[in-house]
Amino acid sequence: MPDIVTLTINPAVDIFVNVDRVEPTRKLRCSAPKRDPGGGGINVARVAHRLGANVAAIYPIGGAIGKLLQRLVEREGIASVVTPSHVETRENFTAYEKATGEQYRFVLPGSALYRAEWEACLDKLASLPEKPKYVVASGSIPPGVPDDFYAAVVRQAREMGALAVLDTSGAALKAALGDGVMLIKPNLNELGEFAGATLDSDAARIAACRTMITAGHTQAVALTLGADGALLVTAELAWRAAPMQVEVASAVGAGDSFLGGMMAALAKGEGMADAFRMGVAAGSAAVMSPGTELCHEEDVLRLLDAVQIREIEPVLS
Repeated sequence: MPDIVTLTINPAVDIFVNVDRVEPTRKLRCSAPKRDPGGGGINVARVAHRLGANVAAIYPIGGAIGKLLQRLVEREGIASVVTPSHVETRENFTAYEKATGEQYRFVLPGSALYRAEWEACLDKLASLPEKPKYVVASGSIPPGVPDDFYAAVVRQAREMGALAVLDTSGAALKAALGDGVMLIKPNLNELGEFAGATLDSDAARIAACRTMITAGHTQAVALTLGADGALLVTAELAWRAAPMQVEVASAVGAGDSFLGGMMAALAKGEGMADAFRMGVAAGSAAVMSPGTELCHEEDVLRLLDAVQIREIEPVLS
């Protein structure tokens, strides 16, 4: 029985290359491409699996790229529950410019799905032979899929007796909140957009998180702050994680790695503070890996003891 089931309605094959310099018009000679499975929920599944969790991933696939995606996911040892799509699965493209160390990320929207195609993913979730502890709905919504799709995922998780975890933004986030979400993982821009305010201090950020919690939108908020660390806020407590000093190779997938680390720890029965610590280690380890590799277990475990978190609610209340 999987402890964690992820649902990714807009999966992708992520392509990563190195290039000397990005310039207009000229042909840019790239390194041999590296391809990884991608999309929010798939990335969460990859990391949670690497950290010892029993995971299954639900996602639609279409065309030759969809078949490649399934092979890439299953090559990592993750059980796939796939549904067919009439359109080719999307690709994303990331180029690392060696001259400057900058990354250029080209993210495609995904092709429109028919109603029967996105409903098939919900049906797969509802018909799982054994029920998971957690259902993680993560990533963007492609054209043709309604904004309340993740709200339907959350409702289904509740009916199954599973805890729902959500990582998306905009209208999809707003539509899903309040249906029994245990945890959401926004970044600062996403939380600020939801709150309709500039959140330029920890006090303002905690207040925005607490507003969502007291309104019944979610039980907890894990707020990633990029190079400034992270916050975890519940109804009673708030923890602050200091930024970690690591050598940055790629920013791709740091947030997904953070959530994957948290989910792996929660699936093992660890408390929220320890899961937060694991998430910070995993997110920090992800930026050390090139391209779209995400974090690796040995890096996460090496960083774990160095993660510094402190309870800050007494200071800010």
